[in-house]
Amino acid sequence: MLRIRGMVGEVPVDLTVELDDSDWARLGSALSGQAPVAQSETVASASAAKPVNQDDALWQVAKDLLRKAGQLSGPDLLEQLEALTGSAAAGKRLLVRLRHSSEVKVASGGDTPLYSWIG
Repeated sequence: MLRIRGMVGEVPVDLTVELDDSDWARLGSALSGQAPVAQSETVASASAAKPVNQDDALWQVAKDLLRKAGQLSGPDLLEQLEALTGSAAAGKRLLVRLRHSSEVKVASGGDTPLYSWIG
């Protein structure tokens, strides 16, 4: 577990991040100066051979899903991500990751947010 405390502007931040063994391994690799895996080397489909890091493969598939759709409402996107991962929690994690991605624009669409691919 990693705890981050500080300020964002005038807003106090107290964030706890839980990392599993694979997250710690990736962090350790990054800190030891090993080159990160290039995007072109990641698995682009969850149906391909089992990837070394399934989280990265699911992330690529989630981005491809939104890119191909162009725009999806939050509930529709979450439903597809849950179907992709087989887990509501994993689907929500991908949705949050998409929300904070520089390749995605999130706009208010009335009652639900609209996720748009901007690449």
